[in-house]
Amino acid sequence: MIRRLPFRFRRGHGHGHGHGVHSLRGQLTLANVVLLALGIVMATAVSLMGMRYYLLDQIDSELFRMRDSLQGTQLTARQIDSLSALAFIRDGKVPESMGPPNADTLFAVVDAKGAPLTFRSLVPTPNQRALAAAVGDHPQELTGDADPREVTVDGSAFRVVGVPLADGTVVLVAGSTDALHKGMAKALKLDLFFGVLLLALLAVLTMLSVGRRLRPLEDMVETSSAIAEGDLARRVPSSHHPTQEVEQLRLALNSMLHQVESAYRTRERSAAQLRRFVADASHELRTPLSAIRGYLQLYDKGMLREPAERKRAWDRMTGEADRMGRLVDELLTLARLDQRPELRFRNVDLARLVRDAAEDLRAQQPGRPVTVSAEGALLVRADESGLRQVLGNLVANVRTHTPADVAVALSLERVGGVVRVCVADEGPGLAEEDAARVFDRFFRAGGGAGSGLGMAIVQGVAVAHGGEVAVRTSPGAGLSVTVTLPSGQGGE
Repeated sequence: MIRRLPFRFRRGHGHGHGHGVHSLRGQLTLANVVLLALGIVMATAVSLMGMRYYLLDQIDSELFRMRDSLQGTQLTARQIDSLSALAFIRDGKVPESMGPPNADTLFAVVDAKGAPLTFRSLVPTPNQRALAAAVGDHPQELTGDADPREVTVDGSAFRVVGVPLADGTVVLVAGSTDALHKGMAKALKLDLFFGVLLLALLAVLTMLSVGRRLRPLEDMVETSSAIAEGDLARRVPSSHHPTQEVEQLRLALNSMLHQVESAYRTRERSAAQLRRFVADASHELRTPLSAIRGYLQLYDKGMLREPAERKRAWDRMTGEADRMGRLVDELLTLARLDQRPELRFRNVDLARLVRDAAEDLRAQQPGRPVTVSAEGALLVRADESGLRQVLGNLVANVRTHTPADVAVALSLERVGGVVRVCVADEGPGLAEEDAARVFDRFFRAGGGAGSGLGMAIVQGVAVAHGGEVAVRTSPGAGLSVTVTLPSGQGGE
């Protein structure tokens, strides 16, 4: 019997069935989210690096343009001071200082040791002093650098270049990169926001899509659980939009389940037949054993005093012992047929065997009308002893279970590549349910005398020869048994 499982999987119920991190759905969703996250991180890093490179290149280009312009003038610090005075005369006012630097650009004039210079009343601002301090004691080194130098002025990042003047002083030109960093920070925040939004959207869509794709697998689990509980007819239903691999798995699983069901039904049927066979065999053997035991008890108690009574008891015990012997021999014959013994095939005149069986029946029951249709010779490639046993059992069945005046017809014909032997009588026949079991071993029709060993042997011999047996009957219309055998190499 199939052992029942303690639980049954049902779609949509319970926790952790197909919805946990370790489930297939969770693993696929996690894999998609991780892959997209890696893609977003890489894309963000590449875009930020490209933006930084582009903006820094613009700042450096502007610094180089200013440096080239100042170098082309060939001015000295004194000439710059004179130009500052001219600007004072033109504007008509004196600034208290050089003023705060531009938000993006910062200028400072330093001597050879890096100290900021004062022009008339314009003193260096704190940012200019901080720029000079950040450059250091060797500002001439900036004039020879191919790329601007990164410095920090009052907590802000700048890129600075040096422009040498004719008198040995150096003009420091610095461009702020704060806007660049702020823009990159905003871009990073924007990328992170949309990246997280995309990851959440992908996770939801993946869960929905994978759930729909995995629904056939959940149906398979549910079907397997139902079969484990005893519903052998359960099959995996087809989904509306199946994938090729899942559909192949469904068809293979349904085919396997059909074979499992067939094997289980066959085993149950075989077990029932075995139980019925043991019961029938016990019943058949119990009858003669009971008769023999009864006569022995009569003899043991001294109740068989007359010689005639003792002889009759002896004859009855001998007859019952012979009956048990025949039952055992027939059982051995069936066992050998089940083991597919090696048959001795040779050309056999089947027409002669049919005529011999009819003559035996006439000799045993002279008053029974017997009709034979087996003229000439019909050779088949078969085992002669097996064919004689088939005909003998069929004739014995007619002789035992029909009245002595019922007509019997034995016929033989060749149709195509097969030969048919038919033994038909006009006796009481069998009911439909009895005809279906006529080849069962020890079967008794309607509880009457006689077992089905003879018909079982007929079927076993026919199957061993590669043939088959057919029975046509109805109550009151007689019984017709047809044995079909391959003609083999035989001929007329």
